[in-house]
This record gives sequence, structure tokens and C-alpha cells, in this order.
Amino acid sequence: MTSKVVNPFAEPAVAARYENWYSGAGFDADTLEKRLLGKLLGRFPTVRRVLEVGCGTGHFTRWLAERGLDSIGVDSSRPMLLEAHRFGSPPCLHGDAQFLPFRDHAVDLVLLITTLEFVENPLGALVESVRVARQGLILGVLNRWSLLAVHCRSSGDPLWQAAHFFSIGELKRLVMQAAKGRVQSIRWRTALWPIPHLTDLPLPWGGYIGLAVQLDSDKQEEKE
Repeated sequence: MTSKVVNPFAEPAVAARYENWYSGAGFDADTLEKRLLGKLLGRFPTVRRVLEVGCGTGHFTRWLAERGLDSIGVDSSRPMLLEAHRFGSPPCLHGDAQFLPFRDHAVDLVLLITTLEFVENPLGALVESVRVARQGLILGVLNRWSLLAVHCRSSGDPLWQAAHFFSIGELKRLVMQAAKGRVQSIRWRTALWPIPHLTDLPLPWGGYIGLAVQLDSDKQEEKE
């Protein structure tokens, strides 16, 4: 699947105010997203080196480092990377999700957190992520079949007009296509429910999809 997407994060004004969302209107959402992502990280107990593709201002790259992981980020937006540097993030490099500047099997785990929605070729980005990952992937994606997606699409915000929202089924199909037989398991849950006090559930209508993909490293070694 390929769709033309304009990257709104290349705008300096968007980058300059991006982190404000996490400490303001998005504080609760950020907390719930991290809670879900933390559970998915628990499925990879031996992971040490991680790459966040589409790291932006380094918000989650810093969070991963705070959890004791050797984290690195990559993003195509120079204004966002300047903000990442200003906030003291771990190394965040300039690069394209579809042409990652890393060798095969360079990291244990690749994370794409609200990234696939804004890349021109989501399948290409996943192929590259699988290439550089030894153990697996974690995806954090906004759910097409949710009230949150309806709200975002109707908001008129250019940020969301540029986004492609995904369903769980679509994500799983893309992962299976990208991994070419390396998938050992796929586990998912959703968060950002419109009901207060709900954290995450194995139901397909929450606003935010967290999906963990465990890869077979032996099959990668056979190819090499």
C-alpha cells in the first residue's frame, strides 16, 4: 500500500509546539500510551538496544532511555530533531523510515510510535524496520475504527488531515507482508477509550493500538 502523505512535522512551527501537547492537553493520553507500550516492552525481556523510527522531538526516545534501554532515534524532520537535541534526547539522527541508515540486525527492537500514519509508504517503512530488528517491533498507531479517529478527522486540523489511520487487521496484514515469514507472534491491545479509568483492553475499538511483533532471528541468520 502506498499513499501520498505530506509530512506536517517538517514545519518549524509544528515542531516548536509539539512537546507542549504532552505536558498539557495530551498528558493523560501520554500516560496511557506509555502504560500500554511498557506492557508490550515486557514481552521482550532481553532487549537492550532499541531504535525509535519517527522519533520527532525524542519524547519516547527519552522515555526508553529512562527505562534503562540503549535508545537511538531517527526522523526525517530537521526541525523536530532540533527540538530533540534541545530537550537532551539520546542520539537522534536524520534519516528516512523507508531507507534506515543502519545495517541488518543493528538493534534488538524497533519502535514506530505514531509514525506509520505519516509516512508515504507504510509497508516500505515496516520492511526496513524488520530488516534492522533482531527480536521484534512495537507499533503504536491511531485506530481507524475509534471515536478518537472520528474526532481527529472532523477537527479540521491539518495535522490529522495528513494522517492515514489504520485498523488492527490492516496493521497485521502489513506486518506479515513486510516480515516475509519471520513473524513468530503478534500481540495487541488498545488504549485511549472514551470511558474514564479504562487503561487498555484486548478489544479493537480503542483509540490507540499497541502491537508487538516477535520475530524469528534464526530465519534472518539463515538469509545471511
